Amino acid sequence: MPRRFVSNRDETVRMFQNDFMEFFSHIHPSIPVVVFLPITVWIIWLASSVNGLSILSILGLFLLGLFFWTFIEYILHRFIFHYEPKTKIGKRLHFVLHGVHHDYPQDSTRLVMTPTVSLPLAAFFYGVFWLAFGSEYVNGIFAGMTFGYMCYDLIHYAAHHFKMNRGIGKWLRQYHMRHHYQNETAKYGVSVPLWDYVFGTVEKRKK
Repeated sequence: MPRRFVSNRDETVRMFQNDFMEFFSHIHPSIPVVVFLPITVWIIWLASSVNGLSILSILGLFLLGLFFWTFIEYILHRFIFHYEPKTKIGKRLHFVLHGVHHDYPQDSTRLVMTPTVSLPLAAFFYGVFWLAFGSEYVNGIFAGMTFGYMCYDLIHYAAHHFKMNRGIGKWLRQYHMRHHYQNETAKYGVSVPLWDYVFGTVEKRKK
């Protein structure tokens, strides 16, 4: 198997010929917070004022949504981001979606998801939760999910660009770096590696 190119510098590569698309493929790490923090606050307000839920009920649903996010993060990373298509168009889409991150893992402008992807995904999962839990509970659950997504993007950026030399931060950083530099078929969890232990993907080292 040929060795993949991996840059260890904070450098980028052009992905799109169109200047407009290229410009918006570079995302500042604060964007997930700027976009999703107001959404999170707003839907918590909806859960309280429109759905009439108590603080304890909202907190419980929030924690449930946060738990759901950890599973969604794992599933997306393992089965969508690391899916290996065979067609030329599929390979191109995979490179744009995630392959570029593995080739240029230190590129500080492509470490968080662009809103052109994250917002449609958020709308999709809101619909899924609405169908599963109904209009009364969806806002409390979705607030936890959006908060979990923000934490994921910030932890991912920090793992690549902050020192994180102590405690849980150090452990998460080392865990994610092993995914990049030892074996990309293991350690899919970024913010919470729980599901790697559940599904046995903590270690799958290649010879």
